Amino acid sequence: MNTSTDSGFGRAKKALGQHFLHERGVIERILQALNPTPGDRIVEIGPGQGALTFPLLRAHGDLTVIEFDRDLIAPLTAAAAPLGRLEIVHRDVLKVDFAALAGDDAPLRLVGNLPYNISSPILFHALEHATAVRDMHFMLQKEVVDRMAAAPGSKVYGRLSVMLQAWCDVTPLFTVAPGAFRPPPKVDSAVVRLVPKPATRRPSVDPARFAHVVRAAFGQRRKTLRNALSTVMDAEAIAAAGQEPGARAEQLSVDDFVALANVPVDTATANR
Repeated sequence: MNTSTDSGFGRAKKALGQHFLHERGVIERILQALNPTPGDRIVEIGPGQGALTFPLLRAHGDLTVIEFDRDLIAPLTAAAAPLGRLEIVHRDVLKVDFAALAGDDAPLRLVGNLPYNISSPILFHALEHATAVRDMHFMLQKEVVDRMAAAPGSKVYGRLSVMLQAWCDVTPLFTVAPGAFRPPPKVDSAVVRLVPKPATRRPSVDPARFAHVVRAAFGQRRKTLRNALSTVMDAEAIAAAGQEPGARAEQLSVDDFVALANVPVDTATANR
């Protein structure tokens, strides 16, 4: 595997949240979880020094990567040349249209060791393009994965949990110790699988309204729904959705939030 200084790769950039994966055993486990097959359209987010990129190319022969750091483009291109076809998209991943990238081809399979400093924005961005995505296998901080998969009532259950679980099946796979990276982060990491739900299992709700209600509900966790949602709907509307106005957001299931978001706007604001 590449070190932080060989094959033309420079050191990790703290400002970009870079922690380069190098542990071979972890890389193998990610490949096994992904299990690429012929015809898959695989897109890696943040290939870094190619620790996962090059094994993927050897196994699959064709790969698209999204890399923001221009200093990594040339060494990635050179090292990948003997291994397969590597397409490099040099852009901020938050500005990449995954639906356009998929085009009329097979839905994308996203994979990557996500930069810690923008992992949640990347997840929400991918969620916006979920219909163009078959599945996602991401390495993130373990505490983020814990939040993604948390159940109602948990101390870490929140907006991220509800938004992801509404549209995806979330499965934590395994934990990764800091020593698997250069430089080692100060926290444990974890690999998670997200599979967008088929149309028959997606919530019947306006996505923008749902997002607005969830954001407001968790905006001030200690407040009751009556207070947290005061700018969105009144207590009568909360009750009409089958929810207790005195409850707190972390007590509600995804279906409960769907019910709240489906309260007609004119009803929700009738007494405000």
